[in-house]
Amino acid sequence: MTFSLGIVGAGQFSGQFATLFQAHPGVGDVYVTDLLPERAEQLASAQGLAGTFPTYEAMLESPEVDAVAIFTQRWTHGPLVLQGLNAGKHVYSAVPMAITTEEIAAIIDAVRATGLTYMMGETSQYNPATVHARNQIAEGAFGRLFYAEGDYVHDMDLGFYEAYQYSGGESWKETASYPPLLYPTHSVGGVLGAWQTHAVSVSAIGVVDDRGDGVFDKDVSKFGNDLSNATALFEVAGGGSFRTNEFRRVGYPSHIRESRFRFFGTEASMEQLATVAFWQDKKGVKDISELLEPKPTMSPDDPSLQHIAPELRAAFTSGSAPVHDRARLPRAFDNLHNGHEGSHHFLVDDFVTAVNNRTLPSVNAWVAARYTLPGIVAHDSARQGGVRLEIPDFGDAPQ
Repeated sequence: MTFSLGIVGAGQFSGQFATLFQAHPGVGDVYVTDLLPERAEQLASAQGLAGTFPTYEAMLESPEVDAVAIFTQRWTHGPLVLQGLNAGKHVYSAVPMAITTEEIAAIIDAVRATGLTYMMGETSQYNPATVHARNQIAEGAFGRLFYAEGDYVHDMDLGFYEAYQYSGGESWKETASYPPLLYPTHSVGGVLGAWQTHAVSVSAIGVVDDRGDGVFDKDVSKFGNDLSNATALFEVAGGGSFRTNEFRRVGYPSHIRESRFRFFGTEASMEQLATVAFWQDKKGVKDISELLEPKPTMSPDDPSLQHIAPELRAAFTSGSAPVHDRARLPRAFDNLHNGHEGSHHFLVDDFVTAVNNRTLPSVNAWVAARYTLPGIVAHDSARQGGVRLEIPDFGDAPQ
């Protein structure tokens, strides 16, 4: 069984996923559309896709397309997802799920009403540290988990200026000010992807940017945002807490590991830094760095990455880590590029399997809400000086 797929957005990220979707034995024809038609034509030509559509609306009207994969600007996902579901298409969406509580609620309602597959492609779901912590939690190795930390630390100077200029054109500074806590899923999802709980309240503090270059300037920002760094402390259901950092001005080598995690339990703990990771219990310390280290599948100088800033290329080249179980993946992926610490192969396979088998994907609408909504509320807390706010919850996915 196969289904046809429409790629929405032909930017820096989508081409990597178009290759994987096209190679998956569960996918048939792959199409593409973009607001800039020449980009769609270039991608279709370069990868031998089935064709292009002049608009997203035309793609949704076509009976030739069964599902869509959205790789557009992060603040556009909510409305585009709803359009796709309401048009009868299964939807894969890049992160974040949406940027308002209302959009998230509407997506969940649409998934429930239509019975269609929705999945958010959160890379930290298969971050090696998250995978290892998830396995250890399942075995009870931590004892009672009571605290965790998740960071997404990526300095604007390391490739983000170029990325926003590529996507935003002349008005790129308006959107380069995107609030860090409205892009929370790499930090929040990496914690909750292992720890089977959800956030119930948050207090957050933001740092006002002082670069003075028009980015993170309230008068320029599309979002009225002047915060470049933010820290949030979440309370979780069942007792305990976790802290996340979303930093865009930081002296840290994000091209090595932009997401990193720590977990603390009553019997053991696990800590990860840029180049090392440790498992610790009451008997001692074990270096698990090698277990969590992905091996590159392609050179950062590969011609297919020439349009991507050098500082961002590591996200597109990483292979699998020893902790990853690749047995479930199609053999067609064995020699294809991977990315974001080995997550891309698993995310594509999750979505394709869910659509073809009519099962719930790993990061379904209810899980995606729990990864996304905490950051939305945290941003409100930061704008209010750290006031503690309750986080709504939409419950578990129906079985």
